Amino acid sequence: MTLQRSSRDQGAVHDRLEEWLRTVLPGGADPVVTLHAGVDSNGMSSETVVLDVTHTVDGQRITAELVARVAPAPEDLPVFQEYRLPDQYGAMRLAAELTDVPVPAVRWMEPTGAVLGTPFFLMDRVTGVVPPDVLPYTFGDNWLFDATPEEQARLQRGSIEVLARLHAIPDAATTFAFLDPAAAGYAGPTPLARNVARTRAWYDYACTAATGSSPRSPLIERGLAWLEANLPAEDDAPVLVWGDARIGNVMYDDFRPVAVLDWEMATLGTREMDLAWMVFAHRVFQEIATMLGLPGLPDLLTEDAARATYAELSGVEVGDLTWHQLHAAVLWGCVFLRTSARQIHFGEIERPDDPESVFHHRPLLERLLEEVGA
Repeated sequence: MTLQRSSRDQGAVHDRLEEWLRTVLPGGADPVVTLHAGVDSNGMSSETVVLDVTHTVDGQRITAELVARVAPAPEDLPVFQEYRLPDQYGAMRLAAELTDVPVPAVRWMEPTGAVLGTPFFLMDRVTGVVPPDVLPYTFGDNWLFDATPEEQARLQRGSIEVLARLHAIPDAATTFAFLDPAAAGYAGPTPLARNVARTRAWYDYACTAATGSSPRSPLIERGLAWLEANLPAEDDAPVLVWGDARIGNVMYDDFRPVAVLDWEMATLGTREMDLAWMVFAHRVFQEIATMLGLPGLPDLLTEDAARATYAELSGVEVGDLTWHQLHAAVLWGCVFLRTSARQIHFGEIERPDDPESVFHHRPLLERLLEEVGA
């Protein structure tokens, strides 16, 4: 199963990339681009183009193995309201410089959209394996599901260590000020308040976009109202938040992270945002497996284990994750509204009568709302 993300003509992408590279590489580089298949098993938002660039350096022909991250075209019903490619590029560059987290090296940025119609950047390609989203790794018949408990524990620990190291970057509020939602015009007295304001704007965009709009969701609206009325206190300085912090956005070798990917949700916020997202993302895939009568991986990335491992690695005891998991559930609802609108647009599914029927985590969201009394 693949999910269509783009209607771009690949021949045109090849030619325009090759022409553009002639302007950014030194004279005489004579770049030749070879496009490979995109990545269909993971990710639902940005387009990913896998390519090789052969060019001349000091008289020798070398080949760079690269990946292009391309913001989707408006006519292809983007998942997000905004893609902030320069922010992603900057977050990855600084995270690689300031930590030993394995963030792929970024090469060149094209921020205007003049080459491919939307902005993009190129980064180094890393070899590794990723827990699949389609079909979810909890379904079985994949390398993570078939791993030993010791191997799964190694992957879990390494993934949480990524968060601890990113959160340890000093003075994140200054270094990553461009990631604060305030920089994009979202108001609020704290980073969490501003992030919730961005979430509400994203939900409103999903429901009111000129094309592919979705009906409004009572579940999301209940969740947003409760989140806004029950913002947790923020006693510590904000940290760099990776954002889409889940194991499906990590490449592994021998069950250890070798590439931390997908930075389009990067922001300033609290440690709990990333840790809750990692736990909740696994809960979503476990929920889907359970609904289909599959055993899944119930012992992987439990909240208790994640909290304990994070405290051990960071020296910080995080606060309660309930608010943050509900925020994650609301965000996942927005994702599902947009991805289903895209599937309808590309003729992959019929428009459902019940807009919340596309929420693959619906029972989980309903339970969380009931737990907090929303």
